[in-house]
Amino acid sequence: MKDLFISGGPFMYPLLLALLIGIAVSVERFISYRKVKINVGSFLEKMGGFIRKGDVKGAEELCERTRGPVAAIMHAGLLRHDKGLEAVEKAVESSGGIEMAYLEKGIVVLASVSSIAPMLGFLGTVSGMIRAFGEIAAAKNVEASLVAGGIQEALITTATGLVIAIPIQMSHNYFISRIGKFVVDMEEASIFLVDTLAEMEHLKQL
Repeated sequence: MKDLFISGGPFMYPLLLALLIGIAVSVERFISYRKVKINVGSFLEKMGGFIRKGDVKGAEELCERTRGPVAAIMHAGLLRHDKGLEAVEKAVESSGGIEMAYLEKGIVVLASVSSIAPMLGFLGTVSGMIRAFGEIAAAKNVEASLVAGGIQEALITTATGLVIAIPIQMSHNYFISRIGKFVVDMEEASIFLVDTLAEMEHLKQL
């Protein structure tokens, strides 16, 4: 493996750096999403129980004890419940924007790695072919062994770029789907919160 890396030429080093960055971001995102994953249905059921009993403080404390974007946006909305439903909606929207920024952290890096790695591989290919043809031009007698090093370098960097890009792209797509699920959960929670608070206000007026 070490000999193969060395045979790939100087472009193997930026390719290795791209791989390490892609792995680091993927692991960090996987752990982060796992930490904030909750059973949304069960959480909303508990929240509804607190709010319908008029125990907004209890609902706030439940949000504080629960990790994740769903609990965060509901907590932001509950803190503004005494200002009216419009204030609640604005608070939820603002909090949702902050949570989205957290969820999307590092995703652009993965997209960049998956697109740059093949380009670096191709650049290494061009470099290897230039070296091979340079050796041909400088030699009086052309032999296969003379150009083999340059061609090998070209093929190794191309293959390495693709080997890095494919799993990183798959990782990127997986995290995009996870973000989509979080967005759906946040939308469901925000609608639930506004509807439940509206129901509570309506019952107070009866």
